[in-house]
Amino acid sequence: MSWEESYHGRLRAMAGDEEVLIMVGARCLLRDDQGRLLLIRRSDNGLWACPAGGLELGDSIRECAVREAWEETGLTPTELAPIAILSGADTVGTNQWGHTYQFHITVFLATAWTGELVTETDETTDAGWFHPDQLPSPRTANVEKSLALLAEYDRTGVFVAP
Repeated sequence: MSWEESYHGRLRAMAGDEEVLIMVGARCLLRDDQGRLLLIRRSDNGLWACPAGGLELGDSIRECAVREAWEETGLTPTELAPIAILSGADTVGTNQWGHTYQFHITVFLATAWTGELVTETDETTDAGWFHPDQLPSPRTANVEKSLALLAEYDRTGVFVAP
C-alpha cells in the first residue's frame, strides 16, 4: 500500500501539512541468538533504522509490528514481546516532508521469525544483522533509543513506559 492510500497518508491529506497529528505505530527489534539486531536502510532518507511503521485501521498493535517487519525485511516475527511504549511530548518530531507528529509507539522484541531476509524492498535499500557495538551509520536516533530501552528491559525484565 502506498503512503497516500495508508490511514496516516489519508489523515495527513485531510488535515493538511501544518497540523500536528498523533501517529500510533510499532517498532520491531529483531534480535538473533548471537545478540545482533536487524537494521534496515530506509529508502526515503538513507538512514539505518529498526523496522517500524504506523497502525492501519483494523490492525492490532502486534499485527502492525509483524506487518512492518515483514514489509521491510521479508521476515515474519513468530515470537515477540512488547517491551516498551514511547509517547508524550518528547516524541514529537517533524519528518523530511515538514509533517509533525506526536508518536505513540509500542516497541516489540522479536526472537523468532520465519522467512528469508530481503535486503531491498519498496521501503528499504539494504538490511543486515549488526552487533550493538558495530552499528552502521548514518542511523536514526531511534536506533539508540531502542537499544537503551532493550538494555533496560534485559536488565530488569520489566515493560518500560518512560
